[in-house]
Amino acid sequence: MAQINLTGPSAGTQKYDLLTALSVAGLHGKPVFQMSMMRLIALVTARYNWRSNEVSIGQRDLARMWNVNERTVKREMKRLIDTEILVCSRAGVRGRVGAYRLNFETVKRLSDPLWESVGPDFQKRMETQPIGLRSKVVKVDFGGAKSQAPPEALPQKDEGEKGTWLAVQHRLNGEDHTIYSSWYKHLSFSGYQEGEV
Repeated sequence: MAQINLTGPSAGTQKYDLLTALSVAGLHGKPVFQMSMMRLIALVTARYNWRSNEVSIGQRDLARMWNVNERTVKREMKRLIDTEILVCSRAGVRGRVGAYRLNFETVKRLSDPLWESVGPDFQKRMETQPIGLRSKVVKVDFGGAKSQAPPEALPQKDEGEKGTWLAVQHRLNGEDHTIYSSWYKHLSFSGYQEGEV
C-alpha cells in the first residue's frame, strides 16, 4: 500500500475524520478493543508525525503516557500490529526505537459499517476524500507533458476517456489550484481502464 501523507490545506479535517473513524470503531468494539483504540488515539494525537506518516516513541515514554508498565506497552503494540491497525515500518532493535504507521485500509475496514452512525456528512466525506481510505490506485504517466484545456473550461460530465481526464483535472484544480497549476496541469492523459486513470 502506498504511503499517504495527511498534510496540506485540507489535512486538519482529514485527521479529525481519521480520529473519529478510530474512536467509533473502538466504541463499537469489546472493552479490550476500546482500550486499545483509546491508547492509539492518545498516541496519534500526541506523537504522530504526519509529514513522515509514522510514529516513533520509546516503550518507557509510551508507558508513561498510557500510565501502564512496559510489558503492557509491548502487549498493546503487538495487539495493534496483529490487528493490522499499525504497521511496523522500522523495528526497534539494539536500543533503537521502532517506527510505526497507521494502516488506513484497516481503519476503513473496521469503521466503514459505522460511518452512517456518525452522520451523513461524515459518511460522505469518508467516501469521497482522498485520505488513503480508498483502494483504487491512480497511475500517472509523467512523460511528454502536453498542455490541456484551462480548468474553467473543463466539463462536469464524463464524455468517454477524454472527458474522464478532463474531469480528473477539474477535480484536482478544485482541491488545490496552486498544486494543480504547479504539477498536475502539465501531465498528459495516458489511459483509462477499470476505473483507473
